Amino acid sequence: SSGINAEYGPAAAPVAAAPPVVSPDGSFTEIPLTNMRKAIAKRLTQSKQEIPHYYLTVEIALDDLLSVRSQLNKEAAGQFKLSVTDFLIKASSKALLDVPAANSQWADTCIRQYHNADISVAVATDSGLITPIVFTANNKGLKQINSDMGELKNKATEGKLQPHEFQGGTFTISNLGMMGIQHFTAVINPPQSCILAVGAPQKKMVPADNEKGFEVVTVMNVSLSCDHRVVDGAVGAQWLDVFKGYLEKPLNLLL
Repeated sequence: SSGINAEYGPAAAPVAAAPPVVSPDGSFTEIPLTNMRKAIAKRLTQSKQEIPHYYLTVEIALDDLLSVRSQLNKEAAGQFKLSVTDFLIKASSKALLDVPAANSQWADTCIRQYHNADISVAVATDSGLITPIVFTANNKGLKQINSDMGELKNKATEGKLQPHEFQGGTFTISNLGMMGIQHFTAVINPPQSCILAVGAPQKKMVPADNEKGFEVVTVMNVSLSCDHRVVDGAVGAQWLDVFKGYLEKPLNLLL
């Protein structure tokens, strides 16, 4: 999986391709490439050929986050409904400011370090993958992030995103947890240096100081893909540790 900062043209609306062609013997069908699919193929190939990827994975306890989310949604009384992804965006943005070396890009003659966290979020559409951006997520609350994501997802699905809404970003999140995927690694979204792959929440039995001697907790795996030209292993590990801390103590996200 990956996020893509691709050159789709003047807008993200899908461009009709030629109709599929069935082989003379009926054994296969050739599906012509759309402009979006060509761009995705080009950028993914460039990423894997030019960027020295490495991968770091941690397990994160979610029970406190799920509890806070439930309380906030109850108090919202239907005005909004926060998702886990909203918390991921906010925690990522705060961790990027705490560990600015991860909020950087390789620029050939220098490393460009950004002062705000513009979070790209991979969204699957019928035309392919696109990564709308929540700009300056570090300055936004969970409610605003939720509102931005709702609007961006609708535009992405309808093919109405404008170039400035999906080109750029300083960090990408790809969440396949809602599809039941427990663990995966993602391809970096050029020219960014990191992408976070998020797996599905799982129940897990762990030792506990109680009568049973154990308790059941909710955890999820996240994997950070890093560009080793920009983000050294220790920096990637530091970022994940800070990110994990925000999710396991989610009240800090509200400060």
